[in-house]
Amino acid sequence: MKKGLSSTLVIIVILAVCLLWGWSSYNGLVKSDEGVQAAWSQVENVYQRRADLIPNLVATVKGYAEHESSTLEAVTEARTKATGINITADELTEDNIKKFQAAQSELSGALSRLIAVAENYPDLKASENFATLQKQLEGTENRIAVERKNFNETARAYNTKIRQFPTNIVAGLFNFDKKGYFEADEGAEKAPEVKF
Repeated sequence: MKKGLSSTLVIIVILAVCLLWGWSSYNGLVKSDEGVQAAWSQVENVYQRRADLIPNLVATVKGYAEHESSTLEAVTEARTKATGINITADELTEDNIKKFQAAQSELSGALSRLIAVAENYPDLKASENFATLQKQLEGTENRIAVERKNFNETARAYNTKIRQFPTNIVAGLFNFDKKGYFEADEGAEKAPEVKF
């Protein structure tokens, strides 16, 4: 009878340890997933800040450079396209992030062309409003780079956690899926050609 009781006790202890481990692993995965969602929210915030600056920038340039309508329209269209792609934290797959990044890159290119247009208009370049908006945009671009880096670090930690044994068992049971990363834009590996 003592052997049966001690065997039952050992089984109960083993089950309790397994349950505590599973509970701890699940909570750790939830915490990591929440971290990824928070990092993604910050990425969205800084991209939204940039999108909010664009109408003011376009309006300022329009006042000085009315015959640059194709550039202004390109910026407006790129902004519409970029803000039209909404990804929830549950949809952070590599493909979805690539689509999001492509739209944002298109907007960045259009903004670069818009800033280049300003070079042709000395009065626009001298405008305090334009200078302020340009500085805010530059600051926002820096924030975007920082938040993308933070997101990638958080996603990497989460992805590592869901792949490590034995936590991968709990991750598989509760469908914790891999998150995608931001990658360098295509062609970024090539150094720009400088000619004098």
